[in-house]
Amino acid sequence: MPNETTPASRPTTQGAEDNGAFAWRRDLGPRGRRAFNGAFGGYALDSYDFFALPLSMVAIAAYFGLSSDQTGLLTTVTLVVSAVGGALAGILADRIGRVKALMITVITYAIFTVACGFAPNYESLLVLRAFQGLGFGGEWAVGAILVAEYASARHRGRTLAFIQSSWAVGWALAVIVYTLVFQFVDEDLAWRVMFWTGALPALLVFYIRRNVTDAPQAAEQRAGTAKRGSFAEIFRPGLLKTTVFASLLATGVQGGYYTLATWVPTFLKEERGLTVVGTGGYLTSLISGAFTGYLTGGYLTDRLGRKKTIALFAFLSAGCILVYTHIPSGSNGLLLVLGFPLGFCMSAIFSGFGSFLSELYPTAVRGTGQGFTYNSGRAVGAFFPTLVGFLAGSWGVGGALVFGAVGYGIAVLALLGLPETRGRELV
Repeated sequence: MPNETTPASRPTTQGAEDNGAFAWRRDLGPRGRRAFNGAFGGYALDSYDFFALPLSMVAIAAYFGLSSDQTGLLTTVTLVVSAVGGALAGILADRIGRVKALMITVITYAIFTVACGFAPNYESLLVLRAFQGLGFGGEWAVGAILVAEYASARHRGRTLAFIQSSWAVGWALAVIVYTLVFQFVDEDLAWRVMFWTGALPALLVFYIRRNVTDAPQAAEQRAGTAKRGSFAEIFRPGLLKTTVFASLLATGVQGGYYTLATWVPTFLKEERGLTVVGTGGYLTSLISGAFTGYLTGGYLTDRLGRKKTIALFAFLSAGCILVYTHIPSGSNGLLLVLGFPLGFCMSAIFSGFGSFLSELYPTAVRGTGQGFTYNSGRAVGAFFPTLVGFLAGSWGVGGALVFGAVGYGIAVLALLGLPETRGRELV
């Protein structure tokens, strides 16, 4: 019978390190690998369900006769409510365990994504999308913590980066389905079909329930303290500064990211005049860059450190936005080429988040701390797409997208208030 001792329950040996390309996966052990599979699948399908909206935005706007600020509000309400969902999921993870909380988040976002496909009007779609945000907000934080507690300190950055890379996998799957559905189904129905396919994540719950368990040592540490799942704990003097600056960091990075994720498809169709298939081609370049960026960023965050890697890609992402949105008309071929570095940089910056936030908090409140900071940042950053929607009327979508670069500047400033955590053991 294989030894299922996990890295979370044994000391890290620095003498004969295994530094192969997949050493991080071997370090997880059998239980850790099953946890990785569950978290990877959950986040990929979380991404799929999120992108059902941005990809269908033009069709939804035409169907309900919406203005640009109304369509932007659909994304904003999802992200704002996701802050509530993320914070609640974090508390649940600390109180009832990581795996149970993970299943709850997956079921929630799957049910309400499907329900969006039956929305009779804009107001009901807005409400259903808000409820979808409850599950959407919690999945990443819970899944990242689950895997972080199995991962070794020396490989935690790249291990969590592979989890993060599943976002690009789900995004790519959504683009493929979008391209097929909108090619063969009338637009008035196609956007509903996109939401109905959001039922796929529910199947993952069966795998998680049968195969995934919390890391033994982390579960023991969590059970051995009375201070579990409390907002008061992450705002006490010892953790207050960490919580404030980690939330600010998450705000800046996600403000820039969601601005692009929400409005680039519309920018390509309305200001560049691309067809559905054409848009899919450009997004393929963007997503390929994103997947490569997640993996590359993971290795860099273990070598350079969490803070240096995030700062590096904040500067590069801001620069890419400025270049990408100011390419002259008629240079669509250049857009295709530059889509790869844009996707690379704006995704690589996330690679260190899972390990960084996990290492900033003790086990007893790790779920609460990571769930709150990441998702409060998501909620505030969510107003960036709405602001772009308001500015698009006078500046054009391309001009308004530049505002996303401001978010990356905020992220760099936030790093000044946080410690470097590379190599830190979880306690």
